[in-house]
Amino acid sequence: MSVPISKKYNPSIDLLRIVSIFSVVLIHTSTKILEYYNYDLVNQTFTLFLNQAFRFAVPLFFFISAFVLELNYPQDFNYFSYLKKRFSRLFLPYLFWSLIYYYFVYTINTKSFFTAFLLGDASYQLYFVPSLFIFYLVFPFLHRHIKFFARKFILIFLLIVQLSLLSLDYYFQPLPFPHPVSVFLLNFNIFVLGILASHHQVKILDFVKKYQILFISVFLILAGYITLEGRNLYLQNQNYLSFYSNWRPVNFIYTLVFSALFFYIFSRFKHKTVFINKIASYSFFVYLVHVIIIEITWILIPHPFLSHPFFFLLATLIPSYLLAFLVSKIPHLSKITG
Repeated sequence: MSVPISKKYNPSIDLLRIVSIFSVVLIHTSTKILEYYNYDLVNQTFTLFLNQAFRFAVPLFFFISAFVLELNYPQDFNYFSYLKKRFSRLFLPYLFWSLIYYYFVYTINTKSFFTAFLLGDASYQLYFVPSLFIFYLVFPFLHRHIKFFARKFILIFLLIVQLSLLSLDYYFQPLPFPHPVSVFLLNFNIFVLGILASHHQVKILDFVKKYQILFISVFLILAGYITLEGRNLYLQNQNYLSFYSNWRPVNFIYTLVFSALFFYIFSRFKHKTVFINKIASYSFFVYLVHVIIIEITWILIPHPFLSHPFFFLLATLIPSYLLAFLVSKIPHLSKITG
């Protein structure tokens, strides 16, 4: 696979980012509902479906991160200047929210703050950030050697390795590495594909347009399959990770199908680019803060109301985005809060 030099940013990627953060929040709110009903997956069919059908969310975040990084950097750039820029945007918000969650939200801890910070364990959504740090470290290498990774043989080899790791982690036992390293390994291929996708946007759009009925059909079939797989495995082994894990072979394929299909769908819209870009810019803050909103909402609103997945979703998203908007109006605060 050749890698063309020209790269043009498509605002559809911002819409994908918005869908991703909505999906993350939906996964967490629906999980809270399932937990409230003692994981009664048989009788909570619709909530389970929402919880499973949006499992593309976090892998898609890694895909988008790679896509945007590749667009933003020329073939050659200073490694240390790059690291300083990327880490300065990530480190302070991650430190700030880790402190908040560790000392004020989830205060019963079996690990030191330093360990929780390194592993992303101060709150259950923070594991993403240390893994993203690792991807930031290796991106310049991938960027410099992207023609090598674009070779068909290498892509096939990486696909086989990726599916093998995902199968081992999901069907047998978790990978024996610190969690951020495991997440890095389980998403390596999708990160590489995100880099490559930024070079082949027109080809992707043309391919999906040609086979759009097939893409829609496969997307719907996989959404149903993921739900049934998570449900049936949980009923067999009573391990909640059977439906809670994002790292499954079928979800890897599902994420790629979703990404391509909705990249095409969004590309057909007439975008209000400024508005979409602004909403997308709040994604990281919403990702960091929404778990606090979930916990507060769970305390303040009677649980029967929150048992409706879309009500709980809106009750979390609206305050999260309002907070993001308010923080954005305070000079320099976003450097600390994300």
